[in-house]
Amino acid sequence: MTSINLTRAEAAARSGMLRVHHYDVTLDLRGEEEFVSRTVVDFEVTTPGSTFIDLRATRLNSVRFNGAPLPVDSYNPEYGIALSGLHVGRHQLEVEADIEYSRTGEGLHRFTDPADGEAYLYTQFETADAKRVFACFDQPDLKATYQLSFITPQHWTVITNADTTRQDNTWTSHVDYPLSTYLVALCAGPYVGVHDTWTGQLQAHPEGKPAQELEVPLGIYCRKSMLHALDAQRLFTETKQGFDWYHRNFGFAYPFGKYDQIFVPEFNAGAMENAGCVTLRDEYVFTSEATPYMYERRADTVLHELAHMWFGDLVTMQWWDDLWLNESFATWSAAISQAEETEYDTAWVTFANVEKAWAYEQDQLPTTHPISTDASDIETVEQNFDGITYAKGASTLKQLQAYVGREEFLAGVRRHFTTHAWGNATFDDLLGHLEQASGRDLSFWAQQWLKTSGVNTLRPVFEVHDGAYTAFRVEQDGEVLRTHRLAVGLYNLVDGQVQRVHRVELDVDGAATEVAQLIGTPAADFVLVNDDDLTYALIEFDADSLAFALGNIDKFADPMARTLCWSAAWEMTRAGQMRARDFVALVARGAGAETETAVLERIISQAIAAQDSYADPQWAAQDTQLADALLAGTQDPSPQRALIYAQALTRLQATGATREFLESVLETSDNAALRWKALAALCAAEAVDNPEQAIAAELKRDNTATGYQGSLRALAAIPTAENKRAVWEEIVAGSLGNRELESKLAGLTARGSEDLVPTAEFFEVAEGMWKLQSSEIAQMAVGGLFPYRDISEEGIARADEFLGRELAGGLRRIILEQRDRVARALRNRKVDAA
Repeated sequence: MTSINLTRAEAAARSGMLRVHHYDVTLDLRGEEEFVSRTVVDFEVTTPGSTFIDLRATRLNSVRFNGAPLPVDSYNPEYGIALSGLHVGRHQLEVEADIEYSRTGEGLHRFTDPADGEAYLYTQFETADAKRVFACFDQPDLKATYQLSFITPQHWTVITNADTTRQDNTWTSHVDYPLSTYLVALCAGPYVGVHDTWTGQLQAHPEGKPAQELEVPLGIYCRKSMLHALDAQRLFTETKQGFDWYHRNFGFAYPFGKYDQIFVPEFNAGAMENAGCVTLRDEYVFTSEATPYMYERRADTVLHELAHMWFGDLVTMQWWDDLWLNESFATWSAAISQAEETEYDTAWVTFANVEKAWAYEQDQLPTTHPISTDASDIETVEQNFDGITYAKGASTLKQLQAYVGREEFLAGVRRHFTTHAWGNATFDDLLGHLEQASGRDLSFWAQQWLKTSGVNTLRPVFEVHDGAYTAFRVEQDGEVLRTHRLAVGLYNLVDGQVQRVHRVELDVDGAATEVAQLIGTPAADFVLVNDDDLTYALIEFDADSLAFALGNIDKFADPMARTLCWSAAWEMTRAGQMRARDFVALVARGAGAETETAVLERIISQAIAAQDSYADPQWAAQDTQLADALLAGTQDPSPQRALIYAQALTRLQATGATREFLESVLETSDNAALRWKALAALCAAEAVDNPEQAIAAELKRDNTATGYQGSLRALAAIPTAENKRAVWEEIVAGSLGNRELESKLAGLTARGSEDLVPTAEFFEVAEGMWKLQSSEIAQMAVGGLFPYRDISEEGIARADEFLGRELAGGLRRIILEQRDRVARALRNRKVDAA
């Protein structure tokens, strides 16, 4: 019995034994350190036996089972509350407990706004943290209805899954639809809101319901101190565009009545899809000028969470085996709806350059795993919120859509929603609906793409005579050879621009596939396998195409073709097939012509990583071409593009001209976020005479939550041995909240002071940190303190020695991944220096 780390087998046994009907939850939120949680659970036992209910409380005050008191002295959060000798029939359990507020973004998080001293609360329950707030059977397939009551200070507002009523200082809400525990939500505090209504139509489909007119009340909330920066109308527009697309294509009306979005502080993820009450990180309320990519990323997040209302909340996974499907479907939905419905019509270009880069990197680590992978217990599941689950999974859904056809894919999705509404389903259920809609046998597809790991490499191999192709095939490498639906594009330089002159689409299967359609076609300047980015695979260029791409990357007219060239160049750099200095030079030369600002941010970030980690350190310390290109970019006539370059400069080690630029930011810029980054970089470079005084002055200028975090980062960046030691010990002790930890880690590991950080002690303290800290904090702290700048054979040997111990699975995974990154960097430095 492992309540905190519930296993799949235990969850299956519990759901086979009982059905949960209703929770009546009351939370008294007037305490500042703890809250009182009272729960009445109405459930039915269908098979007699013993089980447990989950609760992680500070103190268990009372338990009554069918009215009779149960002992509380032996309560242990590790095991929950034992329920022994249950007989068949309806039962009622009453639980009262005292529970501490969270500072780690897990359970019920409490935050005090430094701008006005007001307290703000919100919940975060995925994967299985509802038990941190109320007694419950905390697994996705035991859905129930809820009555939620909250006792709060008089001036607070409460937002939850359904509408609320208020009497004096008690708020009540009735959730009369079945909902998994991880999707229950509460936001409480002096939040301020703006309201609107989406009015639209549910489209008629042959396999769905007839058309109908719909209205959904919309709300957007944030802290009082941020209301001036809340661009609510833009957010409402993008939300409504998502409603339009999903109702046009999903065939099922929005199921949860109202739709609120609450921007909450110190949030660990981008957002969370609580039914009717989506929480988003409040860094998405841009209190300083933000880059275009951040607006695009925010819109993507808004549409991702909205898609979850159907896929995840209405139809919920049986167990966390299908976490990948939950997240991949929302990621795919966000990209396609963005591209087709919003101003971000090149969203698939961003997807190719950002999400897929994340997936390709994750898939080449020693810890790669199949998309549909082990979810034997909650700890394992929490390690799988990664690039495979989100980005590779979404890429394969995009591939599946291309394989079965767009309309057939959506028809299968509509059948899935209609058949499994308000219940639980598996990927096999969805696959069956897609097979019915398309008429295709997809069993092989699931085996190839979901049950195996690794990424394929595709390349064109051809012969040319008299200016035309006389032979053409696509070759495929990889441990598993998969079926790919892809396009081959032919491009020529025409009037100073690289343009596509021919395209064929086909299925590629096995080690080699002939492309008969191209025989006799005039040979092109450039051949692009996976044109339009239909499939998930690395691509290689023939020698002439590679030389052409490197020489003409700034001339590609189509942003997708251009970004696939950038992506291929980056993957070649990571693989040691291109010198890091050559990639840096490519970005320095071609960034100015990149029209997609999301891609521009990404390639600059990759160039910085190449120079920091993959280039020969002696060359990197002397070469200024990247810094020079970024400095020139800060003079771009577009303020948004100039901001991208300026932000990137704060990530370089400040020297010479870059230091002068950062000093000018502090003298002239009104962008608070940029000022904090510049100040931290200058502190790290010992370029501030009295750093503590300068930081205090900046904090007086920007006394906000983001300003406070900026000050923590800048203070942690001050390069003295005493300061670095103090920050190190704070992080190891685990006394920091989640956002404080993030900020101090960023300052501690700032460029220029690597020798002052006591990383030699990491392997002495890592196990203790993992054991004593919560999941979110431990992952952040261990991953952040790993000596990843110790790029040496000795550093790898120390990691290998540590890996020889008996380690917790999650800890082992983090060390393996970081060790692999160091080993890759060491290999690539040798390539660069050769």
